[in-house]
Amino acid sequence: MFSELLKYYIAIELIPNVGSITAKKLIACCGGVDAVFLEKKSSISKIPGIGNVLVDSILTKRDEALKIAEIEMNFIEKNGIKTFVYTEKDYPKRLHACDDSPVVFFSKGDVDFNHKKILSVVGTRKATDYGTELCRKIIFDLAVRHKPVIVSGLAYGIDVCAHKAALQNGLKTIAVMGTGLNIIYPFTHKNIANQISLQGALITDFTSQSIFDRKNFLSRNRIIAGLADATIVVESGKKGGALVTADIAVSYNRDVMTFPARVGDEYSAGCNWLIKTHKAALIENIKDIEYILGWMSKDDEPKQLPLFDALNEKEMQIINHLKNTDIDTIDNILHEIKIPMSQLSATLLTLELGGYIKSHPGKSYSLKKI
Repeated sequence: MFSELLKYYIAIELIPNVGSITAKKLIACCGGVDAVFLEKKSSISKIPGIGNVLVDSILTKRDEALKIAEIEMNFIEKNGIKTFVYTEKDYPKRLHACDDSPVVFFSKGDVDFNHKKILSVVGTRKATDYGTELCRKIIFDLAVRHKPVIVSGLAYGIDVCAHKAALQNGLKTIAVMGTGLNIIYPFTHKNIANQISLQGALITDFTSQSIFDRKNFLSRNRIIAGLADATIVVESGKKGGALVTADIAVSYNRDVMTFPARVGDEYSAGCNWLIKTHKAALIENIKDIEYILGWMSKDDEPKQLPLFDALNEKEMQIINHLKNTDIDTIDNILHEIKIPMSQLSATLLTLELGGYIKSHPGKSYSLKKI
């Protein structure tokens, strides 16, 4: 049985001009999702950031949105589709941390969205033989050493290669779609989509009534980035959805990694650009990924942790802070420790050289897992 409120959660983002962030603001300010559909104009107008155009859209289109939501309720019940609402406990934790995550999304299949290791693997639709071989190799190595869930977008090129490699190596894989679950795009990937629904999940935040729009595929990239610990861009030109996904991942303070390419290589120019602009870490193999993410392979032998006896008070404060936060930025550490930035930077370097902590892209730090 579905929650009585599910219809309203589905409907709220169907109101024109109401995106995920605005929808959550409306729900919070009105005291509940159903209240958004009952509130008067005078009350909605008082909500900060809600202008007259949006107020009119809410008042004139919310009933229509509810009707579409009712149709969708029938569709998901008939087709055994699961729903995940951002206020519920089963909503993916990584995605929940993203401000613009969808209020509700739909899933067909069975996968643990809170699996301890999840990676997004994306790239150009015009993948070269080099790119597809690189994709297959890295996913094979990940399967042998870590068994992560692989997320991608079911598109031509690197995306579908990542899904196929995951399936072939016994991994769960998630395909994030830019259409409702009633449409598989591209249609030529219907068979692979069926396999994914049996060994992972097809997910989307678009309803079966949504109009096909290429802009939807850019919108879904936030989910690809938000579901994962990190995003790997295998191969990408100077423009494309993979770079959009990388930018979104950076905005979420998630790691982005990419493989370097030869100068002038058209379909990998975007990878070099990500490295050049410090948006992505350069990787060459599985060991680089493990180092960046702090993943210990089952093949790695544990070593004795360094002793903390010789550390001073400020050093121990940093160690204890990172024990509680797992990974944190230098700005947050500065706020917690309250020492001059120059002194903090020097202390962090001392701890890193001493083998106590590890640095990450984006000036973030964690305790070293050795």
